[in-house]
Amino acid sequence: MHRLVNKRILLGVTGGIAAYKAADLVRRLQDVGAQVRVVMTQGACEFITPLTMQALSGHPVHTTLLDPTAEAAMGHIELARWADLVLIAPASANFMARLAHGHGNDLLATLCLATGAPIAIAPAMNQQMWADTSTQKNLLILQEKGIKIFGPGSGSQACGEVGAGRMLEPLEILQQAAEVFDYQLLTGKHVVITAGPTREAIDPVRYITNKSSGKMGFALAEAAAEAGARVTLIAGPVNLPTPSRVDRVDVTRATEMYDACMKAVEEGCDVFVATAAVSDYRPTVTADHKIKKSTEEIHLTLVKNPDIVASVAEHAKRPFTVGFAAETRDVVAYAQGKLVNKKLDMIATNDVSGSNVGFNSDNNALTVIWPGGHKVLPLASKAQIAKQLIELIAIRYKD
Repeated sequence: MHRLVNKRILLGVTGGIAAYKAADLVRRLQDVGAQVRVVMTQGACEFITPLTMQALSGHPVHTTLLDPTAEAAMGHIELARWADLVLIAPASANFMARLAHGHGNDLLATLCLATGAPIAIAPAMNQQMWADTSTQKNLLILQEKGIKIFGPGSGSQACGEVGAGRMLEPLEILQQAAEVFDYQLLTGKHVVITAGPTREAIDPVRYITNKSSGKMGFALAEAAAEAGARVTLIAGPVNLPTPSRVDRVDVTRATEMYDACMKAVEEGCDVFVATAAVSDYRPTVTADHKIKKSTEEIHLTLVKNPDIVASVAEHAKRPFTVGFAAETRDVVAYAQGKLVNKKLDMIATNDVSGSNVGFNSDNNALTVIWPGGHKVLPLASKAQIAKQLIELIAIRYKD
């Protein structure tokens, strides 16, 4: 079921007594890490309420094609683009017929026409309706279109008859939905990434920080999500949009980042990538009011911040731990020292003494080091570097 982690499932529910199973299906999809949105036909609403599906999915249920609020933003097109899989369960004989012949006379049928995602149906109907010549012809058309057919099962039916036509049980549908997707580099893994700088307050208007833009960490988060991982991005103060399919935790101070990281590790993660440029020191005292310019000098006493990546590497629930080292000289030597001293599985290092890579730049170049090996990732965009690094991490993690 790991293949469903982070996948966007658009669940279509059509009219039929099997609609009650759709409620259980929503819960089970979410339990394995999928994101679920629900679209219901008018017939489905006669069997189970949109309110029930909304409560289970945690999102508004879509029922109407010509919804003025949704259509102001072309809502049906946005839903169609959002989905990784359109799953219709139950799929009635009527809906199968409309889908086979390209009708677009309600929201769900229109979404099926507008999406580029795979479509799967779980038929549910009386056994005689399933066996009918028209239904079987429609089934052949759907199969020729590449639409995946889950079931139906056989057994006793609500009408009292026995035969083929029962909707598969939610767990069976879940398994077949997972098989729609290929395994990716980090399918089903939880990856925690830190990004950006931290800020250590001196007074209400001044702070100690560094030049980190967060761009490398955000690019890594996006690449990890694309590789199938569930991603938690712990971000310092940066002005960057959250990548798609990534859970973001915003922090400011190093101690806040430390606490967020320890919580994530304690709750369980598989890979930890420490991209953030965490302040090494913080003032021992933060002034309650702005310090006035009354003397030629002020003196600050600083205390060390906790070493986040070393703490993660020493944790009882230690994940595969990757450090970053931004250096201005003796780059590889310093990185090798940190790899050993902090007991890391891997470290990525770069030279930030120039302006063409590193902080604030859209490009980067890394030397990636692990016990017994290394690889140079030459100058490229941070998005490209991120994909290469995630691939390296995945390979080393699985070794």
